[in-house]
Amino acid sequence: MCRWLAYSGTPIYMDEVIFNQKNSLIHQSMSARLSHVTTNGDGFGIGWYGERDVPGTFHDILPAWNDANLHTITHHVKSGLFLAHVRASTGTATSRANCHPFRHKNWLFMHNGQVGEYQKVRRALEARVDDSLYPCRVGTTDSELIFYLLFSEGLEADPQGAITRTIAFVRQTMDEHNIESAFRFTAVLSNGNSLYAIRYATDPEPPTLFWRDENGQRLIVSEPLDFEADHWHEVAPSQLLIAERSGGIRELCLTL
Repeated sequence: MCRWLAYSGTPIYMDEVIFNQKNSLIHQSMSARLSHVTTNGDGFGIGWYGERDVPGTFHDILPAWNDANLHTITHHVKSGLFLAHVRASTGTATSRANCHPFRHKNWLFMHNGQVGEYQKVRRALEARVDDSLYPCRVGTTDSELIFYLLFSEGLEADPQGAITRTIAFVRQTMDEHNIESAFRFTAVLSNGNSLYAIRYATDPEPPTLFWRDENGQRLIVSEPLDFEADHWHEVAPSQLLIAERSGGIRELCLTL
């Protein structure tokens, strides 16, 4: 399973949380503690918001711990809202097009989990993507497909509703194809102002999700960046987090 983090708050240099922590995302890429897969070396990506209308992104297929460009970029780029992801493939190719976060317009999205027996339902899921959006998809992952399903379900106007409708549609499609493997969906997306993070699975083992809100800095992560448990909050299954740039994190129950 992949590892990721999302940051919102006072602008900081990105390496402060991607590299310079006891259990940094780079450390997790080599030795994750709360994942079924300890090594996440199938590429990486970062996405950040600055002064432009659309976010910047950088992806590569090298393991994150072995890419000097990643260290240089994060050391020099300061942002008040950014996402970072290290990938462990669940079956699709290791390529830049398959590395998270995915970008469309002003939105970024990244995911930890999988659609069980994805190849059996891929065609049915793709058919739901709006015709205007389908050409935008360049990779082959279930994650990127879910991103465009969210847009097709009205993400820009109604993020919370689009999330619940997309989850319900994926579940329904899997049921129609008699798939018993789990749909696991711990994900985060942003429009540049808000972060929306979800922890969900059709079995009792949704990938982990934690958050911290201290001193104007909000972090949402796959696993804590340090070992000080008292300032990290674990998110329960079937919950939605909403973090605003203006401050604070709300935790809501997903109603499906």
